[in-house]
Formats: sequence, C-alpha cells, structure tokens
Amino acid sequence: MHNFDHAALETYLATHVAGFRTLDSIDKFSDGQSNPTYRLRSGGQQFVLRAKPPGQLMKSAHQVDREYRVMQALARTDVPVPKMLHLSGEDTPLGTMFFVMEHIDGRVFWDPALPELTKPDRSAVYDQMNAVLAALHSVDPVAVGLQDFGRPGNYFARQIGRWSSQYKAAETTPLPDADWLIAWLEDNLVADDGAASIVHGDYRIDNMMFSRNGTNVIALLDWELSTLGHPLADLAYQCMHWRLPHTGHFRGLGGVDRAATGLPEEADYLAQYCERRNIARPDNWKFYVVFSYFRLLAILQGVLRRALDGNASNPKDTDQTRNVIKVMARDARHLASS
Repeated sequence: MHNFDHAALETYLATHVAGFRTLDSIDKFSDGQSNPTYRLRSGGQQFVLRAKPPGQLMKSAHQVDREYRVMQALARTDVPVPKMLHLSGEDTPLGTMFFVMEHIDGRVFWDPALPELTKPDRSAVYDQMNAVLAALHSVDPVAVGLQDFGRPGNYFARQIGRWSSQYKAAETTPLPDADWLIAWLEDNLVADDGAASIVHGDYRIDNMMFSRNGTNVIALLDWELSTLGHPLADLAYQCMHWRLPHTGHFRGLGGVDRAATGLPEEADYLAQYCERRNIARPDNWKFYVVFSYFRLLAILQGVLRRALDGNASNPKDTDQTRNVIKVMARDARHLASS
C-alpha cells in the first residue's frame, strides 16, 4: 500500500518512538478494509503502525489522528485499549499520517458464532463484549478531555446526512432500496433525547482482541469511526449482527441456534446492556437497527469505490461486495416496512 525508503522510515521511528532501534521487518496485516496496518519488528520488540492509505480520500474518512486521540484518552478508563506511542504529521516517510502503538499478544475471533470455543466460553465472550460496551458508554467525555470530540445536536440527523452524502459520493450503480432507506430514515428520525457518550462506531467482535487462553477483552481496536454520539448507535450496530446471515461476507448470527451454542439472544443482550447502564429498554428500536444497516451498507459502498479506484487497503471481490450491499439494502427495507 505504501512506497517508502526503509532507511528513512527506520530513522524516523528510532527518533520518535521510545524503545525503537532498527526496523528489522515491516509486514502488513492482511485484514482490514480502511487504514493499512503494519507489524513492526525491532530487536526483540514488536510495534503496530496504522496509517492513512495513499491516494485520493473521501472527506472525513481515514482520520488516524482521531483514533490515536480517543485511545490515548481512554487509557485512563476501564475500556481496554493499546498504549499509544507516537502520532506523526502528514509529511512522513510513508507519505501519509500514521500512529504507532504497542503490540498486544491476543487472539481475534473472526466468526461471531465462535465455533472454536466451548458453550460456556461463548457465553463469557459475549458477556465481556457487553460489559466493555457499557463501560465505554459510561465514560464521561469531559473527564478524559474529549468534550469536543463530536458536534452538538441530533446525532442521528447528522449521521443520516453524513452517510447519505458519502453513499451518494461512492455510488457505482443506482440502488432503489438504498434511496428508499434514506428517505425512510429522514421521515422516521427519532427525537433527540440528550443521551450522549463516546461511541466506537464499528463495535463488533472482530474489532476486539481477547486474551490468549481466556475470554477477557484485552484491547478494543479500529476507532476510525469514533465520535461523541448516541450510545444506542453502537448497541444497535452490534445487535444488527444477530440478524445478518451467518454466511460468506456477512459474519452474522442469522440462522445460528443460539440456545444450543450458548450465544445470547438479541433481546437478552439488549436487556443485559440496559441493566448494566441502569437505563430503560429503548423505544423505536427498529429505527436504530435500520439506521445501522444503512450505515454499514454506506461504508461497504465506500470500500467498493476504493477497490474500483485501486486504493483499498484490502481489496476483495467487487462482485461479492456489490451483492452484499444489495442484500443489506433489501433486508433493511423489509425490516423498516414490517
């Protein structure tokens, strides 16, 4: 993804990152669709570097400086995040802004059905995810210096406007179901109830690192979409995955026998979160889930556009991505109409 001079990058890192000496190797992680992420080896140590991709970028996307800032702020809370080590400027040996953080030795679960775990451990993993989400939304943004991390006003109104605009900017072929969803979300916008917290923006199981031999979340990663917003956006986004098919590109839990496998039902997960935060079960739950569908399909449309333009971090089959977008738009319209 990045062209760079090895010696120049080595000198830069040795100057700016405590404990870094020589750049013995740099390897790109194969996963991820947005910001290229690399494993650095220096002597007996490992570091992780996360950078903006090269090329023409969409406005407000790939803001690695926001990722760095929020994780640095959360280091003083109960939310597990890696230690931040350095944030660069735009003029770097990579040609783009990047940050360096500690390397954490853990495991990532790519299949939300957790086939590699026992039934009790599956339950424990989902309980941990629930607890970390509740902990994140309980952090006082002012107390950690993030009071200006988002804009005031109706979060969902801003988000619908933002993602509608980004979807249209990345649109490759007309999709009537997506246009219908934009109109439905605008017509069914929930009133601003004043709830606000730090939101992760992409809260799902494969953006977390778990302990090697246990079920504890040891790092919550991929904060590119984080902001100050409504906590139900994070909760509905994760709960949306209960509805997505457990096939191919989706990585959802649709069709998985939750009782037999030890996975919680969506309603139970929602109730557990509300109990942890001492709040009532939300009204208009359908709106939040439909919004999550549209937001994800807009993100995927941006992935597709970058792949077609040749600057995706991890290009995948474009025909498959197109199909996923169509299916999500269809299913979200069906949910909204029910």
